[in-house]
Order: sequence, then structure tokens, then C-alpha cells
Amino acid sequence: MISLDEIKKTIEPELRYFNVFLEDSLKSSTPLLNKILKYVLKQKGKQIRPLFVLLSAKCHGEINDDTYRAAAFIELLHTATLIHDDVVDDSDKRRGRFSLNALWKNKIAVLVGDYLLSRGMVLALQNKYYEMLNFISETVNAMSEGEIFQMEKARRMDITEDDYYEIIRRKTASLIASCCVVGTFSAGADAEAIERMRRFGTSAGIAFQIKDDIFDYQPNNKTGKPAGNDIQEHKMTLPLIHLLKISSNTERRKIIRKIKHHSDEVEARMDVINKVQQNHCLDYAEEKMNDFVQDALSQLDGIKDSEALSALKNLVYYCISREK
Repeated sequence: MISLDEIKKTIEPELRYFNVFLEDSLKSSTPLLNKILKYVLKQKGKQIRPLFVLLSAKCHGEINDDTYRAAAFIELLHTATLIHDDVVDDSDKRRGRFSLNALWKNKIAVLVGDYLLSRGMVLALQNKYYEMLNFISETVNAMSEGEIFQMEKARRMDITEDDYYEIIRRKTASLIASCCVVGTFSAGADAEAIERMRRFGTSAGIAFQIKDDIFDYQPNNKTGKPAGNDIQEHKMTLPLIHLLKISSNTERRKIIRKIKHHSDEVEARMDVINKVQQNHCLDYAEEKMNDFVQDALSQLDGIKDSEALSALKNLVYYCISREK
């Protein structure tokens, strides 16, 4: 498997410039806010989403100032959602470091998330990027709808496989799709190319989320999150949905009862994980993940071969073969 560092080397100068641009975009006149933002920037993670923006642009032309602004807006939006998620989930760690709400409490964490969102909007409005704002506003709408839909289904535990794909299409894939759309748009590509890249990003994003959901059923995963976390939160993801689908009515009721009433117990969670593994539900999820990968890559047919295109394909493969 090609490493993420090798993929980044394809656009190393551009990525370096982007990081400086992002840091400059976050400067504030408030000392406390600057201190918190400096802490946020140290947790920039893998930068998967800016890579999708920059590589999508380079596949269709040149990376330019519009591309950097688009990538910054996406990264600000993504970071804001993570901060808000930590508050909602009462998480005290993020990427192995203390979360903002753990260090500065919920109120400040929420306000910092709001600040990041507003900085992204100001960035777009100052440069009259109304089309880009439209793309990203639709994404925020989809992400919010997906989260609420998932919460509704978690209470009733009646989610189907189609429901699952719809939830992750909105929650995760819509943002990856938006990365590809704004990147392609920034390079001056036509409407057909933009739509093709939306489809590419959607399928790649669904595959990315399935991989994340598989981790939850692997006790020795390297994500830093304990196995069974989704079970504890009553999140029905593809491995569990498939298990319930292939189980007898009696067994299905037992599994659902265990999740509803005993998900706080390690033994109960491990029992569900073992059933998922024994019934080859992870294999099923991986097959579906690979189907979405192939659909994503098929959308790139017709794009002129280049180093950027190879890197974009490798980025998709990295997303489904990563260990954390």
C-alpha cells in the first residue's frame, strides 16, 4: 500500500502553502482564541479532505488561490463539526490529545466551532465565491439531516442497509463529494466534470465510512477508540445490519435486546462483535466497500492521465486500506 506521505509528495509545495494559508485565515485579535486555535492547528490530522480538494483541482487544471480558499473552507467546516461532535458525545480525547471541551469546557468549545464555521463563510463571501458557498451549504444541510436521521434510527433500531447508505452518504460522503466538487470547480472545469467528481467523491466517501465502521468490530484496531464503541452508542452500521439480516427472528431479538439493555457491559459488546466476526459480516462489509471504490474509480475514466490523477486514485486506496 502506498503511504499517505508518498501521496502528499505529489503536491508537497501546494500542501505546504495551504497550511500557511489556513493558519493565516485563523488569526484573531482575541488572545485566548488565538491560543485555542494554535492548539487546534496542531491536531490537523491526516488532511484527507484538503488532499481531495487540491488533487481534484490539479486533475482538471492548476491549483490556484480559489483552490486554497476552497480547501481552507472545507477544513474549517470539518474541524468545526469534530469539535461540536466532541461536545455532543462528551469526548475528552481527539486524535490522542485532549479535546477542546476537556480543556476549555463545552461553552468555549462550541463557540470555537462556531468561529471556524463563520471564518469559512467570511472567506467565501469576501471573495464573492457564491457558487462555492452554495455547494458547501448543501453539504452542511446534508450532514445535519444525516446525523438526525441516524439518531432517530438508533432509538428504534430498525435501520435497513439502504438506510445506512443514505445516512453515511449525507454524514460523511457529502463532505468528501464537496471537496471534489469545489476543487474541480476552482480549476475552471465544466459542469459535466464537476458532476462526475461529485459522484466520485460520494462513492469514495461511502467507502471511507464503511472502513471506519469495520474498525469498530476489530478489537486490535489502531484507531485509539475501543472496539464496540458504535454498539455502545446504539449505532447500527453495516456489519451489524448484515448480522441482523441473516439471523433468525429469535436470534435477532436477542441481539437487539442485548444492545438496547446491556451495551454498557463489555461482555455484551464482545458477544455481538464475536457474532459479527463468526458470521463473516466484516467480509460482507469489505465487499460492499470495494464495490463503492470501483464505482468511484470508474468516474475518473476519461480524465487525462497525470501524476495528480494517480495520487487521487491512491488516496482512495489509502482510505480503505488504512489502519487507523
